[in-house]
Amino acid sequence: MKQNPNELYPIGYPDLVDYFWSMSHAIYSIGQIAEILNPTSFSAWNDAKISKLVIDSRSIIDPEESLFFALNSKRDGHEYLKDAYDNGIRNFVISDEKYLKQFPDANVLLVKDVLIALQTLAASNRKQHDLQVIAITGSNGKTIVKEWLYQLLAADFDIVRSPKSFNSQIGVPLSVWQIENEHNMGIFEAGISKTGEMESLETIIRPGIGILTNIGEAHAEGFSSHKEKLLEKLKLFKDTGLFIYSPEYTEGLNPNELPGKTKFSWSLKQKADLRILFTEPIEGRNYVRAKFKGEEIECLIPFRDKASLENGIICWAALLALGYTPHEADLRLEKLTHVGMRLELKTGINQCSVIDDSYSADTSSLAIALDFLNLQNQHPKKTLILSDLVETGKNDQDLYTEIAALLKQKNLNRLIGIGPHISQSAASFEMESSFYESTQDFIDNFPAIHFNNETILVKGARKFEFERISKLISQKIHDTVLEIDLNALSGNLQFYRNKLKPGVKVMAMVKAFSYGSGSFEIANLLQYHKVDYLAVAYTDEGVALRKAGISMPIMVMSPESSGFEAIIRHQLEPELYSLDILKSFTGFLNEHTADYPVHLKIDTGMHRLGFEEPDLSDLLKILQESNKVKIISVFSHLVASEDPEHDDFTNHQLQRFTAIADQIQSGLNYTFIRHISNTSGISRHPAAQLDMVRIGIGLYGFDCGIANNKGLQTVAVLKTTVTQLKHIKPNETVGYGRKGVLPEGGTIATVKIGYADGYNRKFGNGVGKMLVNGTLVPTIGVISMDMCMLDVTGLNVKTGDEVIVFNGELTIAQLAKQIDTIPYEILTNVSQRVKRVYFYE
Repeated sequence: MKQNPNELYPIGYPDLVDYFWSMSHAIYSIGQIAEILNPTSFSAWNDAKISKLVIDSRSIIDPEESLFFALNSKRDGHEYLKDAYDNGIRNFVISDEKYLKQFPDANVLLVKDVLIALQTLAASNRKQHDLQVIAITGSNGKTIVKEWLYQLLAADFDIVRSPKSFNSQIGVPLSVWQIENEHNMGIFEAGISKTGEMESLETIIRPGIGILTNIGEAHAEGFSSHKEKLLEKLKLFKDTGLFIYSPEYTEGLNPNELPGKTKFSWSLKQKADLRILFTEPIEGRNYVRAKFKGEEIECLIPFRDKASLENGIICWAALLALGYTPHEADLRLEKLTHVGMRLELKTGINQCSVIDDSYSADTSSLAIALDFLNLQNQHPKKTLILSDLVETGKNDQDLYTEIAALLKQKNLNRLIGIGPHISQSAASFEMESSFYESTQDFIDNFPAIHFNNETILVKGARKFEFERISKLISQKIHDTVLEIDLNALSGNLQFYRNKLKPGVKVMAMVKAFSYGSGSFEIANLLQYHKVDYLAVAYTDEGVALRKAGISMPIMVMSPESSGFEAIIRHQLEPELYSLDILKSFTGFLNEHTADYPVHLKIDTGMHRLGFEEPDLSDLLKILQESNKVKIISVFSHLVASEDPEHDDFTNHQLQRFTAIADQIQSGLNYTFIRHISNTSGISRHPAAQLDMVRIGIGLYGFDCGIANNKGLQTVAVLKTTVTQLKHIKPNETVGYGRKGVLPEGGTIATVKIGYADGYNRKFGNGVGKMLVNGTLVPTIGVISMDMCMLDVTGLNVKTGDEVIVFNGELTIAQLAKQIDTIPYEILTNVSQRVKRVYFYE
């Protein structure tokens, strides 16, 4: 069923400028960009051609045709102008005029607001193309609906879409910039976190068709009410010809408040254009029956979970609204495939790490995946297993020449290409490489392919079934896994950075296996995001990070004399907390060592470790008589920064610390960093920020100083699976000691987690609860070493079903409350035998 996109609610725009086109890419001259942006000043060097927009000095593919935007976002982009310049970029958009003349051999555009300039340029590019655009917004499901619509419509249209989940004030313009002449449909998602944001996104996207997905509580803190949040999102569709929605999502609005010249509704509960009559799970899929135009129709959605069912129905409604027949829609929906939206980092064979991105392959997502590959420093070699890239709209020579340049720029060591097209383009690649005609060809030759101590990125189009390769090169994972969302962790880091005064440094605590979340994996991310210091508890933790390629400063909080040699060899910085440890460390240093960096711990009320005021005379005497060590920082530890009841004591600690630090300062001829604030101190005591703060549990989404951890994201999800189901007769017992009893009988599910995995025995006998297919169920009987049992009576559960121990819905804080402990203990107690899997978008 081939369709003309201009027959679907057409919106056309007049050409504004005659643009230069090459290789099917829009290339703007720097002069044309200046006309569009109207800068307050333009330091021109040459008439460069621009095809790529860059916002990160580390992510540069083609510097000669790149335009760097010095955004003031997570960090001030002006701080990275020199890095971008050193990487070959000679075209810049800035807002700080002091940089206007810094690079004489560059084109520099000075604007009032760099973000607005980026959005203006993208909006201009959008206006040059007469294509139909579908825009998607909501709280949940945007990315999946976008990717599924791409799968459903790609046979009929040349589609440009948002990479991954690029839906922000920055992500949307970068997505829209991709529009090229051959595209006749665009599918873009848009997300907002506060009022006033959607108008700019609507101006950039200018959709003809709008789709509203589920409206949940995400980013609710940016709005005064649910209605305000909904109305803000609907501003994206103010000029759409077609609006697709569920009335369940728009409750509280009058019909005249809904956008769209034409509206298409679907509902599970009430009258709608597509009225869902019932759904029924069938062998891992969902059968859906509905009423449409007075007739009953049906479809099969090849996923069982509730979220996929809802997203599938949205796509069904979209196909019908676009004019596809119910029969054609059913045929297409049944073929939907899994969308792997996150990169997955896991342990591989032969001391390797594996980055699994085996469900998609296009140039945009390849660049993102390569950046994540370069973030990993734990192995000396970086390898890419790459399939043919399909449906790019480029001929093989242009495509693989571009990819070869990208791989060279990203310093890839080895390429393994799979597929006839990449194999025929082997001459384009200069690095170590080998090629195979198919996935099966690679698997057949696998025994002769050697992997050892390297990071392997697996990047394949869905039809190549690269999950088979990922399984070959990954260590077998125990069915109980701890999933770590690296995007959420970096988001939490930024949450606290936003609270800091200019110039305040950040020390990130990665002790205790990064609160149970992993060591070098977390440290790599923190190093990438340029925190100033890491802190570990013991020397061996610091040594492991150094061996994994972490080069940033690391403080060791509990150094022992037996570890001094390793501290010095690996350039770690010890915390010195007593005269004895100070004398011991300076005595260990050889006579030629000078100014070795150390940190002094001051006891201001914790009464655990640290120098006290009576120690200062002897302390200063040792420091003044020897130049073997140099004090990098002086710090203390807040006792109760999260508790308003103890705010007076917190202020007393701060005053006492300041007085002691002043005395040390006056006795030395140099300055040092001062720090006392911890996670809750950052959120509750701005005056305690001083020169540096220490962030610990807050990175993982927990802050006792913030009600309900508002604004923080869930980082860790612990999940397991159902091993076996048993039907228990009335009064039969379950587990050791016959502690579990079902008086009426019922069904129990045995799941693969026990106290050896870190699931405390106190959770037994109904104290603990887990989520099975979205339903909260209690434990029954005692917790065994490797497993425990759940009461799933009355539920539709089968062997292999996923079980959530904790996540964003069933939180670690709730588990801690169940057994009267703290979130720290729940998180750090997850055994290291539980495999960690890291996700990154």
